Amino acid sequence: MKFNKFTVLLTAAAAASVPLSAMAHVGADGGGHHSLLDSFSHAIAHPFTGADHLAAMLAVGAWSALTVRPAWRAPAAFIALLVAGALAGFAGLWVPGVEPMIAASVLVLGLLLAVQQKMAWGAAAGMAGVFAFFHGAAHGYELAADTGMVAVGALAGMALGSALLHVCGMVLGQTLLQRHRWLASLGGVATAVLGVFMLTRLA
Repeated sequence: MKFNKFTVLLTAAAAASVPLSAMAHVGADGGGHHSLLDSFSHAIAHPFTGADHLAAMLAVGAWSALTVRPAWRAPAAFIALLVAGALAGFAGLWVPGVEPMIAASVLVLGLLLAVQQKMAWGAAAGMAGVFAFFHGAAHGYELAADTGMVAVGALAGMALGSALLHVCGMVLGQTLLQRHRWLASLGGVATAVLGVFMLTRLA
């Protein structure tokens, strides 16, 4: 897959412009949207507005592009288990350790990107899927106030927004980070540091 320079710059600009201050989950979105379109628009934006979700999903995409073959399988597993976790949270299933696991995912995925650790696609997809389930559960708790088509719109928006982040990570990985591996290491270290910071806040 080839991408032009405009696509790379657009992806980088979009990632750089996202605020990195919001890391709250349960209750952060408030739920209770009034229409399918409203819930969809809120949900598709949500992964872009939380530093943890943003960092984890970009890291999955970039790391997969650099080290996992075929590159799309780990991100696809992430999306599938993200939706499964969201459905579990939406249904009221209590998932223990959501916040610590989200923080751990940011740390681990950052380290994998930093050292550009190669991994068989099955193991990579399995690990990404486990982390994704906890990210999804956090979203699912936020959606608990939604019902019917409003909930469907929220789930669809969350999945699409997350997929877009994975694609952004894969674009960056394939077009920029493969040529400048030190940037991948730098980005991975920054992601891992965010994970450490999140874990210390939970301590």
